[in-house]
Amino acid sequence: MSKLWIKICGITCNSDATAAADFGADAIGLVFYSPSPRAVVAENVAEIVAGVSGRIEIVALFVDPSEAEVRNVLATNAVSLLQFHGQESEAFCKSFAMPYLKAVAVKDDGSIARIIDDYPSAEMLLLDSYNKKAPGGTGTAFDWEIGESISEASSKKIVVAGGLNPENVQTAIRQIQPYGVDVSSGVEKSYGIKDLSKLKIFIEGARSV
Repeated sequence: MSKLWIKICGITCNSDATAAADFGADAIGLVFYSPSPRAVVAENVAEIVAGVSGRIEIVALFVDPSEAEVRNVLATNAVSLLQFHGQESEAFCKSFAMPYLKAVAVKDDGSIARIIDDYPSAEMLLLDSYNKKAPGGTGTAFDWEIGESISEASSKKIVVAGGLNPENVQTAIRQIQPYGVDVSSGVEKSYGIKDLSKLKIFIEGARSV
């Protein structure tokens, strides 16, 4: 298995971005979805990523955005990867000529397989828990047996999210064997503010597998 890709999502301040980079994360996620308690705006991107842009990937997360919303964030010239967490079409996702990660809500094997086939241009596919009230960041895990079967069957880079925390990330990695892991609420002390002790333990634990 190649080096695990670790993304820390829901970053809202520079101190947490810096800590994630210093602890060895490969990417941080900035949420551009106003209903989220972790939402940020394009005007704050430069401040948030100061000192870490170029050291790690900066991922911009959207949920069913307009083209203008995405381009406004891309105009910051800080983002290296897009993440789409809604019902965006493949044509929309790839229209920005940027590598992108498509999030998929895990319900059952059949539905996931169909969705994977719908996004052949995706750089990565993120498996997240299904929740009809929220598109992510709920802190609940999906059925990892489904994740395991998807990881085994797909040639795509599979990233696992949903309910990961310092206590279970090693188990998830061993079972699913993903390309990467993505955590948000599992290393927080409050919405959008990371618990640096949990963050460090999470990254060290994931790396140790």
